[in-house]
Amino acid sequence: MKEQTMHAGAGIIPDPVREGTARGWHIVDAAALETDRTLEADVVIVGSGAGGGVTAEILALAGLKVLIVEEGALRSSSDFKMREADAYPALYQESAARQTLDKGVKILQGRTVGGSTTVNWTSSFRTPTATLDYWRTNFALAGYDIETMSRWFAVMEGRLNVGDWQAAPNENNDLLKRGADKLGIPSGYIRRNVRGCWNLGYCGMGCPTNAKQSMLVTTIPSALDHGAVLVTRARAERFVFQGERADELLCTALQADGVAPSGRLLRLRAKHFVVAGGAINSPALLMRSNAPDPRGLLGKRTFLHPTLISAGIFPQRVDAWAGAPQTVYSDHFLHTAPIDGPIGYKLEAPPLHPVLLSTTMNGFGQDHAAMMRQFPHIQGMLALLRDGFHADSPGGTVQLKDGAAVLDYPLNGFLWDGARRALLTMAEIQFAAGAAGVRPAHESARVYASWAEAKREIAALPQRLHLTRVASAHVMGGCTMSGDERLGVTTPDGRYRGIANLSVHDGSLFPTSIGANPQLSIYGMSARLASGLALELTGRPAPRLPG
Repeated sequence: MKEQTMHAGAGIIPDPVREGTARGWHIVDAAALETDRTLEADVVIVGSGAGGGVTAEILALAGLKVLIVEEGALRSSSDFKMREADAYPALYQESAARQTLDKGVKILQGRTVGGSTTVNWTSSFRTPTATLDYWRTNFALAGYDIETMSRWFAVMEGRLNVGDWQAAPNENNDLLKRGADKLGIPSGYIRRNVRGCWNLGYCGMGCPTNAKQSMLVTTIPSALDHGAVLVTRARAERFVFQGERADELLCTALQADGVAPSGRLLRLRAKHFVVAGGAINSPALLMRSNAPDPRGLLGKRTFLHPTLISAGIFPQRVDAWAGAPQTVYSDHFLHTAPIDGPIGYKLEAPPLHPVLLSTTMNGFGQDHAAMMRQFPHIQGMLALLRDGFHADSPGGTVQLKDGAAVLDYPLNGFLWDGARRALLTMAEIQFAAGAAGVRPAHESARVYASWAEAKREIAALPQRLHLTRVASAHVMGGCTMSGDERLGVTTPDGRYRGIANLSVHDGSLFPTSIGANPQLSIYGMSARLASGLALELTGRPAPRLPG
């Protein structure tokens, strides 16, 4: 009998993960191991997110024996209860409390099968043409022109049902549009990778209806149906290199909590290895392995889209937790200066949930409680700074602290200038949309009652570490891809320089940030790289993807 999930008042929803497990998927839960294990495959893939998931499906469809190793646990729609208290510890790196070394930036990243695709907000943008042009000019990536990459984006849009969102924006997003329209600021609608979406708004806690076309319900099941093996709750520790080849990957089995080691060891052996653990964990794994890095580039140029937050308080209810989380954006402020000029920013409206809002906004005691009492009337706005295109925006550096990955990302005057301009822009738009008050996420800020007051006060706010609240859900770079070995540790086909049988297929390849939510960029790039790898390993073109 098929395993299914019952949702009150909504009927029965099939659980594809439980159904696949019941029909014989090969899954090894490292937390249940009683002895050390050695597993072999044609290809071992580290990570099951956007890069790892796409690569796993393509290589499995090509007839290769694929093994996917994931540090997080295998969860499914049966586990997704739309509760922050459940979701953050189970589905995110460091229980959604990951931060940069100086605690200046909060970083949200997935840690479960499907990676961040399981918990993202479904926003699907192609890599901007200006970004690809910059890469070609400055990082010798001649083959990454918009015409070539558009074909791969189209392939993955078809595979993952990326398309225009058919419902009207919720109030949270529509306020961004109405305010921007009133000020003559161009805006647009965000495409989403969903199928049969219920418009709930809890995407960040895992989709309870399997509408989000994440790797959890698309490429990973497809790979498993074609013979792939999935190893969960196993931490990739280091590669063992023999000359210029990776001989095996050593992994630590974790206990049921997914954090503490169990004492068991896994040895994973393969003809080829693909690193797709994300732009903090991938460089860290290679650093722990003492991978060749003659020019000291590994872990450098790691980018975040440092994100500023503004809360608008409106007379009407906004209910920013209800409805599709991100459907409206504006790129106007990415184009008001040259790409390598003063830092530009993308505007979006995030969903608001109690824990997410309360831990992001400033204030203490009665002041904070008063803000939270207005929760139904709060509209959220984000400004994502496009880092990496200016000499004063070199990104951060992945470091090892007792073997664990940590990102050192200094915030300097160049970034603070962008932060101030972004906070001013968001406040102006929120007042134009009818806000009764606006409160920037800044320790010294209060609720401002008019645009004139906000303009004066925000202009005077000190922009400094631990005063201005900065967050990010987009981590890119650290294994920079370049046609010039002086500029990158990976080649344009994703191969790690100095190790013949090792590739990188995730956002750590990006030479800069991209200026857009990165999932579709990772999908398209990984599909291209994995298809090339499949051809090399099998001698046959990669098969056509479903969809």
